Amino acid sequence: MNQNKPPLWTKNFIIASLINFFLILIFYLLIVTIGKYAVEEFSATTSEAGLVTGIFIIGTLIGRLGIGRVIDKIGRKRTLLIGLTLFTVTTLLYYVQLGLPFLMVNRLLHGMTLGIASTAAGTIVAQIIPMSRKGEGIGYFSMSATMATAIGPFIGLFMTQRTSFEVIFGLCLALGAISLLVSLFVQVPPLEAAPASAQTKGFSVSNFLEPKAIPIAFITLAVSLCYASVLSFINFYAIEIDLVDTASMFFVVYALAVLASRPFTGRLMDVKGANYVMYPAFAVFALGLFLLSTADNSVTLLLSGALIGLGFGNMQSTTQAVAVKLTPPHRMGLATSTFFIFMDAGLGFGPYILGFMIPITGYSNMYVVLAIAALATAFLYYLLHGKKEHAANEAASVL
Repeated sequence: MNQNKPPLWTKNFIIASLINFFLILIFYLLIVTIGKYAVEEFSATTSEAGLVTGIFIIGTLIGRLGIGRVIDKIGRKRTLLIGLTLFTVTTLLYYVQLGLPFLMVNRLLHGMTLGIASTAAGTIVAQIIPMSRKGEGIGYFSMSATMATAIGPFIGLFMTQRTSFEVIFGLCLALGAISLLVSLFVQVPPLEAAPASAQTKGFSVSNFLEPKAIPIAFITLAVSLCYASVLSFINFYAIEIDLVDTASMFFVVYALAVLASRPFTGRLMDVKGANYVMYPAFAVFALGLFLLSTADNSVTLLLSGALIGLGFGNMQSTTQAVAVKLTPPHRMGLATSTFFIFMDAGLGFGPYILGFMIPITGYSNMYVVLAIAALATAFLYYLLHGKKEHAANEAASVL
């Protein structure tokens, strides 16, 4: 039976996954180090350091929003090459010290190039994965980002304690250059021309976002906002509950939980459908957030990390697969960029929004509120996608 399956781990799939891993690793490595660099090198204030850190995500959103509509006009591989070339150049510009404003502009541009390159990599992967293995393939591809989110901050914090910022920038530059080099060997199958009826002229939202992907992308935004509370405030919460040493392992456990579950959840989606993954994932994610709110020892904190990984980590890959499956091949680039725009918006603006809640609720109660929000999002998922998929599965079973 397995011998009849179309291949998944092709050269192109592995290269695209490796590129995505390096891009996200650089992103997270710099996220935990660039604020300190701004303070030490340019005497930035706390708010200025926060802007230096966060403006990168704004750039990423701009890059994704702009590239989604033109990626197929430029060509998917050519877009990847352009994005990686500019990404490497803007990484090199960290060595240019022309003051804090220049650093902010470069961070914005660096984020834009990441948005272009990662959208191209995700679109290429979505194209080359066989339709019968979309859920499984995108699940494996997403693991490259999951591992990077755990390894990147670890390397960044390790290096800031033991070496100079010049060495940190050098590592990022080397990884960017390697990504550019290996991208030359990616082979992208030719894409069928879009039907004439699909061509839209003038200004239209559908030129920038894929309408069919928006409902599931909105679910991604909601759960990403909940996850942003973990990504941004876990260290502050760990200080409050006196578990700082354990918190350094939180994202490692998170990544391990995702790595262990993705092979099964991806296949489950392909065979049974997204609902069989999403509803349990909502429950597990909510349970993980609630357990985090009660954490007063290392075991509880790390167990919450594992549950959050099983929940959010699998929702992330499943919703991406749904966005791609719902979309015609000629709009796959837009579907991919739409998915990431909504996810980045949740992760990027979530900390700012939740920052108004923390003085009122505190960290512990915030996680309780977000656990309830995660369960409520399951009902929203049912309305926007779940009931349609259930109806389609019922109809297919009758036939």
